[in-house]
Amino acid sequence: MRLPRSGAGWTMAVFGVLALLLGALGLIWPEVQLRLLGFEVPATRAPGDYTGTFLTASSMASFNMGVYYLLATATEWRPFYRFTVVFRLVTFTVFSIAVLSDIAPDRFFGVAAWEGLGALATAAGLRWDARRAAPVADDIDPVDRAGTTAADAPAGSVAADDAAGSAPAAGPVH
Repeated sequence: MRLPRSGAGWTMAVFGVLALLLGALGLIWPEVQLRLLGFEVPATRAPGDYTGTFLTASSMASFNMGVYYLLATATEWRPFYRFTVVFRLVTFTVFSIAVLSDIAPDRFFGVAAWEGLGALATAAGLRWDARRAAPVADDIDPVDRAGTTAADAPAGSVAADDAAGSAPAAGPVH
């Protein structure tokens, strides 16, 4: 797997690895996962207590989400990065409300904070990447103003990478 190629990609990779590892932890050693989240781990469970079932489902979802994030990082799938910012903020809100409403223990707010801070980090990475890629008007070569396209940029440059994923720009009219 290749390393992330952008600031936002690094935030996605970190979250992806942690989601994958924590999901695996919940599948392999659920008691530790419950303790990390601040939930009690009784010696026995009452009939009708589906905590184990729920933990298996949420751990598998976390594991899969980690894989999705790493795949998005490997392909530099920027629309997915933007999508996650919005929904991680929604997750932050829902988890925070769960803690404030006494539905979840106070330690669960750590999960909410992780989601909110992760969303803000990815948003900041996206903004930083956009500013880094945007040319300053004085830095544009006069030939570029005459109608060359990003596809004419040297291989490996940001402009060439952007051109690889988009339709070719119209050239000058002669």
